[in-house]
Amino acid sequence: MAKSNKAWLRRHVTDTYVRRAREAGYRSRAAYKLLEFIARDKLLKPGMRVLDLGAAPGGWSQVAAERVKPGGKVVAVDLLAVKPIQGVTILQGDFREADLEAALGGKADVVLSDMMPNITGVPLVDQARAAEIALAAIELCRKSLKPEGAFLVKIFHGEAFDQVLKALKDVFQTVEVRKPAASRGESRENYLLARGLKRH
Repeated sequence: MAKSNKAWLRRHVTDTYVRRAREAGYRSRAAYKLLEFIARDKLLKPGMRVLDLGAAPGGWSQVAAERVKPGGKVVAVDLLAVKPIQGVTILQGDFREADLEAALGGKADVVLSDMMPNITGVPLVDQARAAEIALAAIELCRKSLKPEGAFLVKIFHGEAFDQVLKALKDVFQTVEVRKPAASRGESRENYLLARGLKRH
């Protein structure tokens, strides 16, 4: 096993959020990032319709399904297979090609995107790919998000960050940068929380 893999595994095994996620029955430590956004920003409420883009393994969908009960709906989509989650409709495929509004039964109150492209290890390439996915998700929001809805997206700091931030500001009324406590300290990831579609 390579040194970097051993270091990652050691860090993963001793990670507080990994342990907490396992004990709480969440599929990933990422659940705690979303829980923090919910607590701070009142992001999810009962009865909401939620799209979870790039949902695998399903940690965010689990949290969302809990928080939109009763009467809410969660649709999770990913290129990878996601094991069934109670209260979640799962679609396998590219979100750009799926009829998400039909699956959701209308426009979304919240669109979540914790998506990651396949990492190459070349920062510029990875940032560009992540930006491409984020920009595609912004386009989806223009069509499938309610005017007063919210969009939460992961993006990496780097050259592509400003491009995505500008695109969000062009489409949404407010955009805020977030770095949840559950993000690893060394991670370059940030989240952008956008609310309220502008009229175009």
